[in-house]
Amino acid sequence: MDIRRRNNVLATGRADGPAVVLAHGFGCDQNMWRLVVPALAERYRVVLFDYVGSGGSDPSAWSEERYSSLHGYARDVVEVCEELGLERAVFVGHSVSAMVGVLAAEAAPERIGALVMVAPSPCYIDDEGYRGGFTTEDIDELLASLESNYLGWSSAMAPVIMGNPERPELGQELTNSFCATDPAIARVFARTTFLSDSRDDLKRVDVPTLVLECSQDVIAPREVGAYVQAAIPSSRLVTLEATGHCPQLSAPEATTAALLDFLQELS
Repeated sequence: MDIRRRNNVLATGRADGPAVVLAHGFGCDQNMWRLVVPALAERYRVVLFDYVGSGGSDPSAWSEERYSSLHGYARDVVEVCEELGLERAVFVGHSVSAMVGVLAAEAAPERIGALVMVAPSPCYIDDEGYRGGFTTEDIDELLASLESNYLGWSSAMAPVIMGNPERPELGQELTNSFCATDPAIARVFARTTFLSDSRDDLKRVDVPTLVLECSQDVIAPREVGAYVQAAIPSSRLVTLEATGHCPQLSAPEATTAALLDFLQELS
């Protein structure tokens, strides 16, 4: 299988530099990183890709069986790293991709040497002693709405997820990204995302980890960032002065600065 074509892999920046892999979240694609790539590319080899079913990936490679679990997405990550011969790369995962990175690092520790989690959530549903931000009923309603009218759900939810109502172009961009995804594939990815529980996986992370949270985020509240940092001994938490769930778009300068600081510490 042509992994580069399957995942629409793009490598840019310094070919001889340390590798940084940027992974998008649900309903998005690699274009979400475009505002942070130029600064990273000055010093690092930057790898971008799309999960199967997203962006410019090969839709014929999609399988409900494989992508009904975060492990299927983690296999994509490992195979991309293997294809490019990456060793000890820094994996930057946005939203659900933060947990995909955790699984990929565990599966192939020789390929991933550090993690950056951007607006992560190991579990979206509230539990005893844990606040994920949603009740079981909330998630059931969200998935039912998404499955009955995906385009309508996207138009309503994307601006809420993005935040920054005073900058409607950001919400419109996320809406367009959501609507560009095949609804059948989006339904499976949504269930995989919002019903996942990766809290136990955090305990096994043993690589340097940066947790980036936003000061206001309806998808991943501040309690989640604190939980993730406490669960990973080798992690550090940074709160960005950013609103919404996509700081790489809403606050690219702050996001880029935090990434570069962490990458410099690793070198």
